[in-house]
Amino acid sequence: MGGHESVLSENLQLTTPDLIVPTLGVGTIISTSPRLIGKMPAMHTIPALPACCTALESHWPLPTVLADTVLLSTQFDPAQLLADDFQRSAVPAPPSIQRSVAKRQAEFLAGRVCARAALQQLEGVSFIPPIGEDRAPVWPAHVCGSITHSTGRAAAIVASKQHWRGLGMDLENLLSHERAERLSGEILTPAELQRMAAGSQDQLALLVTLTFSVKESLFKALYPIVQQRFYFEHAEVLEWTEAGRVKLRLLTDLSSEWRNGSELEAQFGVQDGQLLSLVSIQA
Repeated sequence: MGGHESVLSENLQLTTPDLIVPTLGVGTIISTSPRLIGKMPAMHTIPALPACCTALESHWPLPTVLADTVLLSTQFDPAQLLADDFQRSAVPAPPSIQRSVAKRQAEFLAGRVCARAALQQLEGVSFIPPIGEDRAPVWPAHVCGSITHSTGRAAAIVASKQHWRGLGMDLENLLSHERAERLSGEILTPAELQRMAAGSQDQLALLVTLTFSVKESLFKALYPIVQQRFYFEHAEVLEWTEAGRVKLRLLTDLSSEWRNGSELEAQFGVQDGQLLSLVSIQA
């Protein structure tokens, strides 16, 4: 799942083990943000990439590029994870990660490497989001962001809250038709199930994967704003297009602003058997 496991998916697992290759890179950046001066040196040597990760990519994989954001991704292979990869890449490993299996270590490391590089590109600072008490990444106070990973790929997106109040991104492996049928009752609302039944059965797996993913992205985007947990049944996909557009509606009150009936836009893209979704809330 994504950079943190939301309450939406605590008991659901769509992803499977991971794959890919290594590389490394070095460079220098200068801190220009007055908000973070004093918390870190003005100049940072960018650490080498972990052996389990490929060079970072800035390709935008979704229909609409969001202005004033940075999105970076990498491919990773748990089989290539070295004992010193955390040290090599200067990413602290929390105790829960130290105790975990190679797959979890590699996906955490890949996601944090993307997040740090995205923040460096956005603001010229070196910052690795720690894991918060709610298991979500903790970003600098003036930044919103999201981390996600699935089989062999991780990504992070960041922006200043001057431009975007919330960002939620989720990457999932496309479900098989059989698995989608099995999980649809746990992910889709009764109204969504009715719309699914009336649609093409050829698109069932895509629809269930998409619904799961955009609800994950919705949670990641809204939870930091409302500080209120919600679940699959508390939002629905009203419509979607093959061009990658999605309309969502809340089915519960989360705050005085975000009430039952509030609608949001999302976007998604499918590549190499994986679906990436993004919910963005403008400032």
